[in-house]
Amino acid sequence: MKRILSLLLVLSMLLSLGLVNASAEAQFVDGKFTEPVTITVEIYNRSNDGGTDPTNNKFTDYIKKGMLDKYNVVVEYVSVPRWTEVDEINNLLASGDAPDVCVTYSYPTIQTYASMGGVLDLAPYLTEHKDKLTNLFNLLGDYNIYYDQDPTTGELWAIEALLAERARINLFVREDWLAKLNLAVPTTLQEFEDMLVAFQNNAELLLGEDADRMIPYTTSYDIGWRNDHLLTSFVPDAATDDELYVNGFDDRHLLYPGYKEGVRVLNKWYNMGLIWKDFALYGSGDTTEDSYIKAGFVGAFMHNWDYPYRNGEESIIANLKRNVSEDANYIAIECFQNDAGVYRKFLADSVDRKVFFPYTNDQPLASLLYLDFISSPETVVYLQTGDEGVNHVVTENGAIQTVAATAPDIMNSGMNIDYTITINGLQLFDAELTGKSKALNYAGIDADDVVQALAASTNGGRTVAHYNVGAITAEEGIGTSLSEKRDAFLCRAIVASVADFDKIYDEGMADYLASGGQDIIDERAEKIGYTK
Repeated sequence: MKRILSLLLVLSMLLSLGLVNASAEAQFVDGKFTEPVTITVEIYNRSNDGGTDPTNNKFTDYIKKGMLDKYNVVVEYVSVPRWTEVDEINNLLASGDAPDVCVTYSYPTIQTYASMGGVLDLAPYLTEHKDKLTNLFNLLGDYNIYYDQDPTTGELWAIEALLAERARINLFVREDWLAKLNLAVPTTLQEFEDMLVAFQNNAELLLGEDADRMIPYTTSYDIGWRNDHLLTSFVPDAATDDELYVNGFDDRHLLYPGYKEGVRVLNKWYNMGLIWKDFALYGSGDTTEDSYIKAGFVGAFMHNWDYPYRNGEESIIANLKRNVSEDANYIAIECFQNDAGVYRKFLADSVDRKVFFPYTNDQPLASLLYLDFISSPETVVYLQTGDEGVNHVVTENGAIQTVAATAPDIMNSGMNIDYTITINGLQLFDAELTGKSKALNYAGIDADDVVQALAASTNGGRTVAHYNVGAITAEEGIGTSLSEKRDAFLCRAIVASVADFDKIYDEGMADYLASGGQDIIDERAEKIGYTK
C-alpha cells in the first residue's frame, strides 16, 4: 500500500509540473534526432564472479555507439539485481525513478502500475512510428507485439519479447555415478526413486571420505520451477486448455489438477533423506546449492534446460571435471510419465520478458528506436556471438561455436540475453546456421549432451492456448505476495512429516486461494465462460 501511495504522489507531482510525458523530443528529421536525446535502459545485474560491469562493457559500448551514430540517442544503463528484479522495479516505479525502457518477467507488476496511470500505452506510438520500426516488427511480429493488447480498449502496456527457444527445464543425473553403480538410465518415476536410494546407499563408494555430504537429489525454495516435470506429470493428459488457462495464472502451475500428488512424492523423498535437507533455507540468488553440485556431492537435480552447461569455464560441468574427474558429468534424462504414458512438458508460448515504458518516459520514440536497434539482425548476431576469435570461432561447416571468454570480453548472461531484451534464444537469421550452431553455443561442453538436453526438454511438449481477454483485475498487485505464499507453503509441505503432509498442504493452499488466488480463478473463468 505504501508503494502504491508513493507512486500516486509522484505521478501527481509530475503531472502538476508538466513533466510526465512531456513533448520534449528533439525534432526527428531524415531518420535522426536533430539534437542529442538521452534515454535510460534497465539492465540486469547477475553479480557474476569474473563478470563485467553490466552498465559499462564492450557490449554496452557497441549499443551506445550504434544508437548515437544512427539516431543521435544517448543510452544510459540502470542496473537492477536479476534475482530481485520484481521488487526492484516495483520500487523504481513507485518512486518515479524507473528507467525509460523497463523489462520484467512479471506482467501483473506492469498491470498494477498501468491501472494507476504509471505506464505508457504503447499502442498509439507503435501505430504512429511503425514505419521506423521494421526490425522490431520483423523480429517479433504482430503476435508478440500485440500479445497483451486489451481487446476492448486497445490499450497495450507491454511488448512481449520473442522466446526463440522454448525449452524450459530438464532433469539431470550424474552419468558417471550410474556407470560406477552399473545402473541403467532410469525411465520411470519408480526407477528414478530406486536410483536415488542407490546413490544414498552407496555414498561411501561414490564420495569416499565425503560420504556424509551425499545429496541424492537437490532442489531449492522455488519448488514449482525446480521440480516442474515431476509435479506436472500428475496432471491428467485430458485436461483442457480452458481448465489449464483458468488455473494457469501461476507460472509454476500450482493450480493445475493433480499437482498436489507430485508434491507428495517430494515429501516422501524428503522424509527418506533423499533430498538436500537445507533446501528451504537459501533464497533467490544464493550459490550454496550450486557449490554442492560443482563439488560433486549431488546425484540429480532439475533446473533450466541447459543449466549445467552455462558460463564456460565457470559452468557446473567445467567445475565438476576440475573438482572430481574428467569423467564426471550430468546428462539430461526423462523419467516422469503422465497418465497417458507421455513425458509431458508444459512449454511456454513464444513470449518471454515484457518490455514496457513507465509514464515518466518523455522520449517514447527514442525508446522504441532503441528496441528496433537491438532487434536488427546485425545487432542480435553480434550481441549473441561477440567477436570472432574472442567469443566464438567459425567451424569448417560454417557453424558458430562459442568459446570461453574472460573480462573484458565475457558475456554476463548466456548469449547476452540481458541486452537482447526483445529475444531470448539463439537467432542467427538463417535456420540452418542457427540449428548447426545451437549445440556449439556452450564453451567446453560436449555438443551431443546439449542436443540430448534440448530434445529431452521439449519431448512431449504442450503449449496451452492463449486467451486474450484483457486485464484480469484480480491479478493486479498480488503477484509477488501470492508467489511468496506459494513458495513458503510448498516448502513447509515438503519438510512436514508424511502424516502431516495433507494438513500442511491444504492449509497453505486455502490461504493462497483466500489471499486472491480464488478471485483470479473466478475472473478468468467468467471471462472465457468456463464451468466445470
